[in-house]
Amino acid sequence: MTTLSGKIALVTGAGSGIGRKSAATLAREGAAVVVSDVNEEGGRETVDIITGAGGEAHFIAADVSSEEQVDKLIAGTLAQYGALDCAHNNAGIGGPLVDLADYPTDGFDKIISINLRGVFLCMRAELRHMLPLGTGAIVNTASTFGLVAFPQAAGYVATKHAVIGLTKAGAIESAAAGVRINAVCPGAILTPMVEEQAETLSPGAPDAIFDVLNSLAPIGRLGQPQEIGEAVAWLLSDAASFVTGSAMVVDGGWTAR
Repeated sequence: MTTLSGKIALVTGAGSGIGRKSAATLAREGAAVVVSDVNEEGGRETVDIITGAGGEAHFIAADVSSEEQVDKLIAGTLAQYGALDCAHNNAGIGGPLVDLADYPTDGFDKIISINLRGVFLCMRAELRHMLPLGTGAIVNTASTFGLVAFPQAAGYVATKHAVIGLTKAGAIESAAAGVRINAVCPGAILTPMVEEQAETLSPGAPDAIFDVLNSLAPIGRLGQPQEIGEAVAWLLSDAASFVTGSAMVVDGGWTAR
């Protein structure tokens, strides 16, 4: 059994979707979890879910694109629990769904600020705490779109490729110091973000998009956020002690085609 008993974990973007299930899974495995999101209502709902199941959780609001707020998030985690053993840097957005030739500059800047700058800021702050202690584990949420491309998603594709690069760079720098860094690459997962994008692409008939997504994976369905949470829990646990610099694909076989 994967266990994180006695660990202190941080999950960003934990107010819904993958982040929520990741936080709940880490708590189930014994970690005390700092739940963070810009959406205070969603974040506090996640805390209630965890504590209602007998786990330990605490909410800290933070916009990961803000250096000041990320630094305060790490400081708040240490103030609350006195430690930070592992982190899931998950906060992200989907961005505009348009051809690259029509991609808006403000939309590109926004997705870079959250999906890439946000992961960078979180990793840096976490490493500044973990490296002197010689222990720690970090998982970044990338995507199958960090490995392959998809039309009308240039900003998302670019940021997720970059997250994998950051993960690898951080991993080789930190391995000798005892800190492991990996990425998880979800395929099409049934999250609020995917549901919103499906509605954008097919207003009033999002099931048509889901049918396409279902057909992409040999397993024949969309993934569930819980399935990503399980992968994250394993990567953060000592069961994955020889795994670093990896981009773990959890996509129902889509990228194996």
